[in-house]
Amino acid sequence: DANMQVGDMIAFLQYAMQIVFSFLMLSMLFIILPRASVSADRIADVLETELVIQDPADPKRLNGAFKGTVEFRNVSFRYPGADADVLHNLNFIAKPGETTAFIGSTGSGKSTVVNLIPRFYDVTDGAILMDGIDIRDVLQHDLREKIGYVPQKGILFSGSIASNLRYADENASEAELQQAIEIAQAAEFVDSKPDGLASEIAQGGTNVSGGQRQRLSIARALVKQAPVYIFDDTFSALDFKTDAALRRALHNHTGNSTMLVVTQRVSTVKNAEQIIVLDQGRMVGKGTHEELMENCETYQEIALSQLSLEELSS
Repeated sequence: DANMQVGDMIAFLQYAMQIVFSFLMLSMLFIILPRASVSADRIADVLETELVIQDPADPKRLNGAFKGTVEFRNVSFRYPGADADVLHNLNFIAKPGETTAFIGSTGSGKSTVVNLIPRFYDVTDGAILMDGIDIRDVLQHDLREKIGYVPQKGILFSGSIASNLRYADENASEAELQQAIEIAQAAEFVDSKPDGLASEIAQGGTNVSGGQRQRLSIARALVKQAPVYIFDDTFSALDFKTDAALRRALHNHTGNSTMLVVTQRVSTVKNAEQIIVLDQGRMVGKGTHEELMENCETYQEIALSQLSLEELSS
């Protein structure tokens, strides 16, 4: 019979479509497999990377009455594979209850200095001590538990504002979170949101501004209530008014902590108890703002390029 029934026609079309889709999926595999292979290679590179920073076999503990004194003792550093040191024979002590600020031109080694403290890298020569203990003799986890670190670019994760803040301390109360955002000058924009601390943050913090993202990163570090805080050019994304208000609040609420601040703004470091001036990885000045204005030519050039004589004298 040359005639085809309607049911047979529908069945034929369905079978034909299944065959066509099978061939389409097979062709897609030839596109997906090379991409998957490249992704697998990248993952394997990470998994097979040898750890350069190792924990000691017999670690010491940063327990008891930990104060947070940070000492650089004849520290020099060069990046792996580099021919020359980027830091040369640094010596200073950052004390609890004081702010130690690092200032200098771009590429002077400011961020490198503070990246050595959590052991993102190990020193090439010399030693970094915390409360008199070489940080290489301490477990990395224990060391970093004592540090509240805020990088140059604040990183936020998908989830609520509260969940982002609790990355520092998962047991933090609502009151502690509120206090942290108030110190970080983030309370106004957080409280203006309908859901407050429960407001959602997009991956990477793309639904907040750069300044808001940075303030939330600062608040997250403050939730940790650490004895040592590192602010790596953290205030650069803030306007001068917010910067000043934030520094006042930090001084009032973290008075017993050791504060290490990297910046290119003289206004940010004017009131620091100790300012360290770096130039091409060398310490060319150390002291207060007033002392450096008298005896450090590099600091004078930076200050005069940013502030008027009236601002410098105030």
